[in-house]
Amino acid sequence: MAGKPPPKKLPPFPNKDEVLEFIRDNGGKVGKREIARAFQITGNDKIVLKRMLKELEAEGEIDRHKGRRFSEHGTLPEVTVLDIHDLDRDGELIARPQRWDHDGKPPVIYISRQKRGRNTAGLGDRVLARLSRNRDGSYNARVIKRIDQTQSQVIGIFMEVEGEGRVMPTSRKNKYELAVIGEDRKGAERGDLVAAEVLPGKHYGLRKARITERLGRMGEPKSVSLIAIHTHDIPLHFPSDVIAEAEAAGPAPLGHRTDLRDIPLVTIDGEDARDFDDAVWAEPDTDPNNEGGWHIMVAIADVSWYVRPGSPLDKSAYQRGNSVYFPDRVVPMLPEALSNGWCSLVPHEERPCLAVHMWITSDGTLKRHQFVRGLMKSSARLTYTQVQAARDGQLDETASPLLETVITPLYGAYEALQKGRARRGVLELDLPEKRILLDDQGNVKGVVERERHDSHRLIEEFMITANVAAAETLERKHMPCMYRIHDEPAMEKLEALREFLGSLNIKLPKGQVLKPAAFNHILGNVPGTPHAQLVSEVILRSQAQAIYSPDNLGHFGLALRRYAHFTSPIRRYADLLVHRALVHGLNLGDGGLEPDHKDFEEMGEHISITERRAQVAEREVVDRYTALYLADHVGDAFTGRISGVTRFGLFVTLDESGGDGLVPISSLPGDWYEHDEAGHRLVSNSGKRQYRLGDVVEVQLAEANPITGSMVLKIMEDGAVAESDASGSFRRAGARRGRPRKSTKGRKLQKKAKRKH
Repeated sequence: MAGKPPPKKLPPFPNKDEVLEFIRDNGGKVGKREIARAFQITGNDKIVLKRMLKELEAEGEIDRHKGRRFSEHGTLPEVTVLDIHDLDRDGELIARPQRWDHDGKPPVIYISRQKRGRNTAGLGDRVLARLSRNRDGSYNARVIKRIDQTQSQVIGIFMEVEGEGRVMPTSRKNKYELAVIGEDRKGAERGDLVAAEVLPGKHYGLRKARITERLGRMGEPKSVSLIAIHTHDIPLHFPSDVIAEAEAAGPAPLGHRTDLRDIPLVTIDGEDARDFDDAVWAEPDTDPNNEGGWHIMVAIADVSWYVRPGSPLDKSAYQRGNSVYFPDRVVPMLPEALSNGWCSLVPHEERPCLAVHMWITSDGTLKRHQFVRGLMKSSARLTYTQVQAARDGQLDETASPLLETVITPLYGAYEALQKGRARRGVLELDLPEKRILLDDQGNVKGVVERERHDSHRLIEEFMITANVAAAETLERKHMPCMYRIHDEPAMEKLEALREFLGSLNIKLPKGQVLKPAAFNHILGNVPGTPHAQLVSEVILRSQAQAIYSPDNLGHFGLALRRYAHFTSPIRRYADLLVHRALVHGLNLGDGGLEPDHKDFEEMGEHISITERRAQVAEREVVDRYTALYLADHVGDAFTGRISGVTRFGLFVTLDESGGDGLVPISSLPGDWYEHDEAGHRLVSNSGKRQYRLGDVVEVQLAEANPITGSMVLKIMEDGAVAESDASGSFRRAGARRGRPRKSTKGRKLQKKAKRKH
């Protein structure tokens, strides 16, 4: 009797060079699916392939495009369409590719000198050009023909100059004003915040634009956040059917829910919190086999009950991806009837929830957990400051009756969770966060560092533990899970970090799998040294970006094998997906994940993008408010720390306000400066001066622009602004084509000096 045929032998797993060769030989833009098919990669090996592709991308070997396609890095086509968007200091035109499909910055493209004629291109034009690559990764472009510029929208402030309308763009990337003539101003008045459409065609002087919408008045309350909202296309208004669906919502019945109304759950948030979607509770575990352990509970608003798959509410929430938080307003993921109503755990009112019971040991180990769909009633709305004050013996009438029964057990459980955190070796980068203080009229009255109490960390640890329980449950039930993944640092970044730390006589272990504890060991040894801030900055910059994905790569920073966001479904669509998966997997009723749900990989990419969009918009608004606050202090001196070193200058973070400003390389004292990228510094060619990441400097505020949120600073020495060299020439790091070039202004000043002498 013939035996079974031997199993088919799969080829060995490819190395990076083989994957790169496949991408190159197939003309670029191939997907993970094609690569896996070519090398017969199946099952869990696909996760290994995904990690390899991420490493190749981080190492700069490949580029990732829309549709999850990959190509060899830096291979712009020989002939392509460019947008001419800027001038360098010598007046030469700079362009960027009209199509750029990945997250990194496009290469710099210099437009070669053109002969005068019909196809002569200028600033703002779109052109078809032939490219040649330079050694430094930049390109030279020869214009083949000029293409009519497509219409594009610009957000800006309407001004008048000698009777002619002008739009001053609010984006730092758009440096040039637009002219608005005649009826194209659409009734706009000086100081209006407007949306303008750039008109096609070739124009002498300023490009022409047409006002499409008046958005408000610059200087009015909420105008600062309005700029960011429109610049980043953040949906501001809900469609009428979405509003109607939210307003039709009502109380959820007890039904088959677990009755949690007698458990004294409390919400703990900031004073300026606008929605309350998580509540906590703790008590000592009575199990004799868990001596010193705790029974804790985290209850989360049951958003999945109200936002059903495929409904108008669901489609709107997915489009937004998350809520966006500004100092003066929130742009919510869900309408107010839900986010501040039925999905907000306001005190003393019944609310539906999805809750998890968790039992932890005295050293913070999660022993077991159980999810229930319940009905709760919050006992109190507490703030971080209020809870911390109560813990420290300063009681008020709200916290006083809760001290022994609620607050003290919460801190007891927190201390156990802290032990677990320390044992895991979580990456401890406790970075300061700015807070904008506004008065009742919306004017800035201060910029301060946001306080961090143990009460903040208590809530963080409770939420982290609940998130772990959610991920573990979905894995056990073989349900789709939208993981929150934080990959380990890429090899290229680790090597650069290792080389830099070595220059400070700090050793980063080599030849082993690095864990967060290795970074914590370094961070724990540098406090009090001149390099403390510098080391923290470079370690932070070596870390990967956390994203959402259905493929579990673990969470490096938290030192966790599995992690998912469960605790904020009011403001994050990722959490809503986790809730739906739990409801379906545990048979908890209606509103669960539908069998024909969307592709989780596609959804993970979408909500990761909306998250980054929100982060950029929120940061820009803080920058604009900070510039507005400091605008009255132009000329004043400040102390700060160098927080960024680039080929065009230094970024300095001011100590008192946390504002960030640029020190242009042209304003640095002395002679020419070279950019030492590996050393995170600018070094003068005489070697007498250097400016390094983390250095403390004294600067003068030269300019604060609330419209763009930018600030220009000048280095001070011995109490005065440091002077440039006698020639007045510009100092440029890593100058194009390998040699520094003096500006036209510098050459004129030199000639003038020679005539004088």
